[in-house]
Amino acid sequence: MSLAFGIKDLIDILLVALMLYGCYHLMKKSGAGKVFTGIMIFVVIWFLVTKVFRLPLTGAIFNQFVSVGVIAIVVLFQGEIRRFLQQVGAHKWLVSLRSIAGRVQNNENERIASMQIIQLVTACRHLSQGKVGALIVIERNDSLQQYIQTGDIFNADIHARLIENIFFKNSPLHDGAMIIRNHHIAAAGAILPVSKNQEIPRHLGLRHRAAMGLSEKCDAIVIIVSEETGNISIAFNSEYLLNLSPEQLQKFLTENVI
Repeated sequence: MSLAFGIKDLIDILLVALMLYGCYHLMKKSGAGKVFTGIMIFVVIWFLVTKVFRLPLTGAIFNQFVSVGVIAIVVLFQGEIRRFLQQVGAHKWLVSLRSIAGRVQNNENERIASMQIIQLVTACRHLSQGKVGALIVIERNDSLQQYIQTGDIFNADIHARLIENIFFKNSPLHDGAMIIRNHHIAAAGAILPVSKNQEIPRHLGLRHRAAMGLSEKCDAIVIIVSEETGNISIAFNSEYLLNLSPEQLQKFLTENVI
C-alpha cells in the first residue's frame, strides 16, 4: 500500500494546525489553556490507540470516554467556554468583518435611496410641467402614523409613473397627501393639519398651508407642486423653500434624506 502525500494534504494539515493554535491562544487568554492542553493530549492518545495501534478493547474504552467526555466538558467548563466564545466573537478580524458588512449594507441603502430620489424628482418635474398639484411627505425620525391612517394605505415602491398617476387631476387621491415611509409609498390621499400662521403669504394655497402645518409639528420633509403655477417648493422645519428647480430639489433631498 503506497502513501501519497500531495498539496491538498499539506493545506489540510496547515489549516488544522492554524485552527488548533488559534483555539489554544484564545483559550489561554480566557484562563483555560491547561484544559485545552489536557484535551489535546487525550485526543492524541485516543488517535494512537484506535487508529494507529488498533487496540480494540482499549479503543472501546477510550471511545466511551470520548462520547461522555464532550458532555462532561460542556458541563464542567461552561464558564470557560462562554468566555472563550465571547473572545472569539470579539476578535479583531470578526469586528472588522462586521464593520465591512455594515459599510456594504449602508452603501446599498444609499444607492437605493439615491435611485428613489431620482424617481421622486422626475415625477415632480413632470407634475410641474403639467401644472398638476401635488403634496408629497417624506417621513424622517418623527412618526407619521396618525396621518397615514387618514389616507388609503399603500405598500408600493417609489416610481415616477405611479406618483404621477396618484396626483392626476381625475384621480380620487389627488387632493390629499402622499406619505413616504422607509423608502416606500405608505399612503395616499392623507389629510394634513393646516397651519394657522398668519405670516404665510396670501398667494400660497391650501397645499402650502397643509405642508407648513405638518412641518410645524414634526421633522418631515413636505414637497409641494403648485397647481396654479407649477412651482416646486419644500416645507421643512417650519420654513419654506420656494420655487425650486428639479436640480435644487434633488440636491436638498440627497443632503437630508440619504
